[in-house]
Amino acid sequence: MKITEFEQVLTIALNNEEAALLERAEPVQPLSSFNEREREVVKNLVRKSCLSKVVVDNIVMVVKNESGHN
Repeated sequence: MKITEFEQVLTIALNNEEAALLERAEPVQPLSSFNEREREVVKNLVRKSCLSKVVVDNIVMVVKNESGHN
């Protein structure tokens, strides 16, 4: 089995709160636009590789990953 085939089979377990935030998140938005609770959820989604943190002009941005985790 090739790695690309294997990635299509993998599913990532998301709780309801993570799934809701991931669904409504913009493709790119500043971390500061999230409240304190949402930032904890964002941290969990970064650990699960559903979101990434990127620094642009000294602003931490949250970027959706293209892998399509739903």
